[in-house]
Amino acid sequence: MGTFCSVIKFENLQELRRLCHWGPIIALGVIAICSTMAMIDSVLWYWPLHTTGGSVNFIMLINWTIMILYNYFNAMFVGPGFVPWGWTPEHSQDTIYLQYCKVCRAYKAPRSHHCRKCNRCVMKMDHHCPWINNCCGYQNHASFTLFLLLAPLGCLHAAFIFLMTMYTQLYNRLSFGWNTVKIDMSAARRDPLPIIPFGLAAFAATLFALGLAIGTTIAVGMLFCIQMKIILRNKTSIESWIEEKAKDRIQYYQLNEVFVFPYDLGSRWRNFKQVFTWSGAPEGDGLEWPLREGCHQYSLTIEQLKQKADKRVRSVRYKVIEDYSGACCPLNKGIKTFFTSPCTEEPRLRLQKGEFLIATRGLRYWLYGDKVPEDSFVEGASRLRGWFPRKCVEKCPCDTEADGPPEGEKKTR
Repeated sequence: MGTFCSVIKFENLQELRRLCHWGPIIALGVIAICSTMAMIDSVLWYWPLHTTGGSVNFIMLINWTIMILYNYFNAMFVGPGFVPWGWTPEHSQDTIYLQYCKVCRAYKAPRSHHCRKCNRCVMKMDHHCPWINNCCGYQNHASFTLFLLLAPLGCLHAAFIFLMTMYTQLYNRLSFGWNTVKIDMSAARRDPLPIIPFGLAAFAATLFALGLAIGTTIAVGMLFCIQMKIILRNKTSIESWIEEKAKDRIQYYQLNEVFVFPYDLGSRWRNFKQVFTWSGAPEGDGLEWPLREGCHQYSLTIEQLKQKADKRVRSVRYKVIEDYSGACCPLNKGIKTFFTSPCTEEPRLRLQKGEFLIATRGLRYWLYGDKVPEDSFVEGASRLRGWFPRKCVEKCPCDTEADGPPEGEKKTR
């Protein structure tokens, strides 16, 4: 209820400006088109409301729409939760483990990161999502994930309505050559006939809505799977990249240590409850977190400081081995690359074979970093920055394990 009230009150009316962005406009447009067409098709042509099945079907459509919009606006307007201005840890000696944000004039709490779009340090930041024009983080992670679950389910229901509407209306008009296929259509038969005939315009609109529903089911369903995967491990997308670089650092310097992610509580159910609770509010305060046994509250931030001090790990060099056009969802780079394209406003880098890149973070099939221009030795030379497929690049030979650490490096690390 508290979350609901915060959505209604809009503590800061300027939050409404988040709606004036291409992401929410497209997302709400898709929801409006699919929901409206599904209701129109149900009432006018598919399943009359005076039947029990028709009434239940119509109520379910309304229910999907309400739940989808509720979680969508929750994720957008409640927001991820920000580190308070001027925040410092309770014990002053702990500041040596934390990075200081000059913009927020505060120390970055464990698991928090500064978002350049929101211009604030976000608690347990996962990513900045253009579809809600806000970050996904500590406070809205559950609402965002529920939206990713409910949207495909609602679209599947709508897609079924669209298919059955077109089938029932065209059943007696077209012959598909399926003489052996017999479907009992008596439950959906209209008597008398519908007032508004199912014409060409209605068919085109239903077909268009069907395409939107199927596309949304696939795209958003993939995002839901990705989110659930990291929730069950109690990680964020950024933390997965930090963990990957930690293992790379240990392997490169041949250190006798094992990096243990401190926030994975060892049980998927316990990790799940860190995000989803009966009260609707996430566990904790967003500044301190329950830890895996044997881990330190600042284990991850200490690892970040190590990586920041280690230029080789912070900026891994890659060489382009395949051309890339800069397309948002490239079909010619594989199905997994196509469906896991980063959901962000950040640009894609157009690549040509032989170019060099510096990667600073990434996902399983995508990397983010800078393109190194030929005049990079010139002081102040600009660099192009964006996402690019992992498939198009390979690590430079000097950054591979085979080279090993520099002489004496293993002992000093």
